Amino acid sequence: MSNYKALLSEISTFIFDYDGVMTDGVIIITNEGEPLRTANVKDGYALQLIHKLGYNVAIISGGYSHSMEKRFESLGIKDLFLGVSDKLQVYEQYRKDKQLKNENILYMGDDVPDLLPMKACGVPVCPADASNEIKNISLYISHLNGGRGCVRDIIEQVLKVQGRWMMDADAHTW
Repeated sequence: MSNYKALLSEISTFIFDYDGVMTDGVIIITNEGEPLRTANVKDGYALQLIHKLGYNVAIISGGYSHSMEKRFESLGIKDLFLGVSDKLQVYEQYRKDKQLKNENILYMGDDVPDLLPMKACGVPVCPADASNEIKNISLYISHLNGGRGCVRDIIEQVLKVQGRWMMDADAHTW
């Protein structure tokens, strides 16, 4: 796992799963049937920052709720693929549409539905509480759990390796 940092200099694109990566994986269902999730503010800060810095940012999730769309809209993230059953197909289409190479893509997932796109990308990473199948293929396992800052952890590492962390104070504002 220690060699993964050399690969971070090539990253131009971040792809994240939602449930279990940006959330702790717990879903509370209201009486009306609306799924409620919690999200980490530090993850949100890092996501809006990489968007402002010009990185490609995509969310590929099997889950869907209106609140997910609102969350990403507030962060400026437009490449949303929600309610997805075949994540590899969406990954491949996104890669082709954006004319990306696999080695330029970092994908953070936490469970079996993320396995195939993670095998395809250049830098597969996961939260500390990911499934064993995902941990086994990840080049980096965050010390933080899903929904507890693992997204910020990997974004900060990429920006530091690329010399872009804290380099532009204007980009670090909401």
